[in-house]
Amino acid sequence: MTTGAAEADHRTRADASFVIRGARPEDVEAICQRIVDLAVYEREPDAATGTPEDLRRALFGADPAVFCHVAETTGPDGGTEIAGIALWFLTYSTWEARHGIWLEDLFVLPEHRGSGMGLALLQTLAGICRERGYKRLEWCVLDWNEPSIRFYESVGARPQSDWTTYRLAGEALEVFGR
Repeated sequence: MTTGAAEADHRTRADASFVIRGARPEDVEAICQRIVDLAVYEREPDAATGTPEDLRRALFGADPAVFCHVAETTGPDGGTEIAGIALWFLTYSTWEARHGIWLEDLFVLPEHRGSGMGLALLQTLAGICRERGYKRLEWCVLDWNEPSIRFYESVGARPQSDWTTYRLAGEALEVFGR
């Protein structure tokens, strides 16, 4: 069983222009920025309220339940940049009696889209599923996000149109949880 985000470093994958690897503590600031970038892309710029310290605890605390892979590029000056992220956690199917992965965030900077980076991140998670015997890799996509929908369908993913996602949050959650 995974013990931390950095545990996944053995799953490093290299391409000519980037490396996919498990997140490390020193990546937290960049991962937070990619999460903010995703919120802006999804037209919810004020929705990303987590702090780097919140994320650091979630990914690298005593008992992490959230994991992350990053796509790291090297610039002409030799410096590196986290240009893409796949942030995920485990799910469980009672019907199959097996774990799966829920992909919470997949994001690649616009200037790196089309490079294979998003595909490599998604393939890395599919590989983890395969290696560990997990039966599902699932995520949500906004209805208007046609480029992502086309990308996901191109790799064989299919929408689960007979299910509707519900969310209990904010004041409604506070009141109901009393």
